[in-house]
Amino acid sequence: MGALQSLPGRPEYSDLAEKTGFSFEQIGVLHKRFKQLSHNEETLRRDHFNEIHDLAFNPIRAQIIEAFFDRRNFHQDGEGKVQEIGFEEFVVVMSHFRPPSDHMTEEQRAKTRREKLRFLFNMHDTDNDGTITLEEYRHVVEELLSRSGTLEKETAKCIADAAMLEVASISVGHMEPDEFYEGITFEHFLKLLDGFEIESRMTIRFLNMDTTTLCK
Repeated sequence: MGALQSLPGRPEYSDLAEKTGFSFEQIGVLHKRFKQLSHNEETLRRDHFNEIHDLAFNPIRAQIIEAFFDRRNFHQDGEGKVQEIGFEEFVVVMSHFRPPSDHMTEEQRAKTRREKLRFLFNMHDTDNDGTITLEEYRHVVEELLSRSGTLEKETAKCIADAAMLEVASISVGHMEPDEFYEGITFEHFLKLLDGFEIESRMTIRFLNMDTTTLCK
């Protein structure tokens, strides 16, 4: 599925570089990691990710792995899950964790931010019903805060709890007794995280690769 046969740095990678923002050199690094992770196979499966030590203790490990097999994250109009992915899909999903370039225009930054938030929302909207729960929203805020490196885990958790309660008081508190709370939609999610710096916090480490280095 989407596996690329040519060597990284060849003209055939132009479309992938344009789609993801990665340079040929960066795609070459990703290609080596892909081959290492897949044991030189042409596709990746979920069980390949189970071998990654750096993901073993990540609290959202399952969501991260599933994100790589979610059609919604392939920059295509697709839904549902796949059983395996090729190199192209792998690079496209990895691009969601890539910090924005310093040379981006404001319009490009806004577009990138929306795409990152959509990816983050999809990661927690596991049943693809277009909503996430209050608890899932709390988890998103806690993860983003704890990745800042300036807050203790417990402090991040307390702030996330307060954020969840604030949303609950606004969203649920104004409902009629017979109304059913349907959850947080993506548009509501965008408004809730307005002004929240996420671009540098959506990073991932595995196979000795840090996506914060893939931003030049």
